[in-house]
Amino acid sequence: MAVKEEILESLKRAIVDYDIEGTAEWARRAVHEGIDPNEALDVLTVAVREIGAGFGRGDLFLPDLVLAGEAMKSGSAVLQSEIEKCQSTRVTKTLVIGTVAGDIHDIGKSLVATMFIGAGYDVIDLGIDVSCARFMQAVEDHHPDLLGLSALLTATALEQGKVIEALKEAGLRDQVKVLVGGGAVSKEFAERIGADGYAVNAAEAVVVGEELLGT
Repeated sequence: MAVKEEILESLKRAIVDYDIEGTAEWARRAVHEGIDPNEALDVLTVAVREIGAGFGRGDLFLPDLVLAGEAMKSGSAVLQSEIEKCQSTRVTKTLVIGTVAGDIHDIGKSLVATMFIGAGYDVIDLGIDVSCARFMQAVEDHHPDLLGLSALLTATALEQGKVIEALKEAGLRDQVKVLVGGGAVSKEFAERIGADGYAVNAAEAVVVGEELLGT
């Protein structure tokens, strides 16, 4: 097997094996051997999507998705820095995402962020317990295509509606598609607060997001 094919296959295998350090190391090998970082990132993307699809079918479980996400982050961090050096135009869409005010749950939101990175998005992760004002500022600063709002608790899910209302009041609502999710959120709730889309898990979030953007 040629060196390039061997490295790319090993890179994919590292994701499938949930090997966080190994994914970063093979990504560095790819860069060292002069492999196009976009091509290497495509390999990571395919692997993560396969795992996400398995999760969606019920063949894999949350720990599998978490570990694959961590491996994806380690490899993509290496490749993304190289892509930026090459002034790549790969990223054409932007997602701003965060867990709403009063909610400190991070796993689901981070999985969604990872899946969107794998889909080629520029992702701005605001973290947890994000105030309405911070979401608004991020929309103004980054002009994202999608705004992701996560809430695990019933008490904090209402914050998603507050962010949407704030966007309306600021005249920004028509500039961004709002995607909501989390343990406390349902499709009916999403429609009631005026969200554009709802996803039950990270894999579905990318599908819904792409549908909202018509891509």
